[in-house]
Amino acid sequence: MKKLLYLGLPALVLSATPVYAICPVCVVAIGAGLGLSEYLGIDDTVAGLWIGGFLVAMIIWTINWLASKNWLQKNKKISDILIVILYYGLVLWPLGAKGLFGHPANQLWGVDKLLLGIAIGSFAFLGATTWYTDIKKKNNNHAQFPYQKVVMPVGTLLILSLIFYSITR
Repeated sequence: MKKLLYLGLPALVLSATPVYAICPVCVVAIGAGLGLSEYLGIDDTVAGLWIGGFLVAMIIWTINWLASKNWLQKNKKISDILIVILYYGLVLWPLGAKGLFGHPANQLWGVDKLLLGIAIGSFAFLGATTWYTDIKKKNNNHAQFPYQKVVMPVGTLLILSLIFYSITR
């Protein structure tokens, strides 16, 4: 399982696909969820889900913002990969330096809970966002219901949070 996790994050980086804009509401909702989970003492797996989702939202937001300014468009693939590495590095390195990874009592399925949550949250948020984009394309570039762009990725994280909360409590 550890190998899958360690191979999964680089695969996410290398498989960066163009996904359209992430709204600021998603980013605020994820940030609020993180703060609330810390305050309530929620398990690291659940907090990791939101960290992963937040990272993907910020990465997509940054890539789209840079594209709107026509910055870093010459080597777009390389710059996108560097942005992904930068964001994950800026989050994972301080968490690791603080000793928040690797404690034997803080594992689920043999993997650190926080890292597991970050990986699953990243993939889930990216998947839900990509799914929304596909649905919108099939619907003449219109959402099927109001705030679908927010509901799908944040709803996915909420559902996963409930699942992991029930597993870890």
